[in-house]
Amino acid sequence: MSTGEPRTAHEPAALTGAGAPCWVHLVTRDLLDAQRFYGGVFGWTFRPGPLGREFVMARSEGVPVAGIGAVASAYQVAVAWTPYFSVRDADVASARIRERSGTVAVGPLAIGTGRAVLAADRDGAAFGVWEWTGRAASLSPSGHRAHAWLRLRTRNAFDAAIFYGEVLDWASGELGGCEVAYVKEEVLVRCNGRPLARISSGAVESAPDPMVRPHWQVQFPVSDVEATAAAAERFGGTLMERRPVPHGSEATLRDPDGGLFTVTDVRSPADD
Repeated sequence: MSTGEPRTAHEPAALTGAGAPCWVHLVTRDLLDAQRFYGGVFGWTFRPGPLGREFVMARSEGVPVAGIGAVASAYQVAVAWTPYFSVRDADVASARIRERSGTVAVGPLAIGTGRAVLAADRDGAAFGVWEWTGRAASLSPSGHRAHAWLRLRTRNAFDAAIFYGEVLDWASGELGGCEVAYVKEEVLVRCNGRPLARISSGAVESAPDPMVRPHWQVQFPVSDVEATAAAAERFGGTLMERRPVPHGSEATLRDPDGGLFTVTDVRSPADD
């Protein structure tokens, strides 16, 4: 890949502490089409995953960055990117989700070196939790980087922060855990001091917005938003929206199968 082509930007961001974002996964219909698209847009390479021939693991410069599974048609689920969060006990997390009026759709399901749960918060935003169970299980794997940031667009940021805080033990005071803060009328989630996710719904003090369809937005940092958007269109994707933001720009893209994602040249999710 030449220097002028779009690439995923790499910034050190250790995935540390219970409750930290640890993975993003795409559910799609056609695995080969997804590999062609994301390989062309981000320069990712792919290897077989632990779940069979319908799953692959995407890598950037040899580092695992995302999972892709072609199961949307078989399970009648939407094509979408979904974030996963580390937890110490998937059973406890599942119980907490149900107790707080969320939904557990799948799991806990044993997968390779962990246990996964696919769920939705009480406003319908889909997310997952992951419990490491392997011999070398760790919530702070050395050398891992954040290749995607997360932003929850929801009806009430304050209420959502309470839900996820109680489910994932945010602001528990645990060493290496995640903390939350209100910054520029949003909830900012910092893990080991590094901002990795935001929750927004307009002003925190304002009434919930009934027009917002709650969802987690997966944002991939890139060095050149315009070049990445152009590459997405060359490989069959669609530019949905391009917008300036403080300290940079971002674009919402749709892959050929309908999966939405965002690319941004902002160097930190706290900057926007």
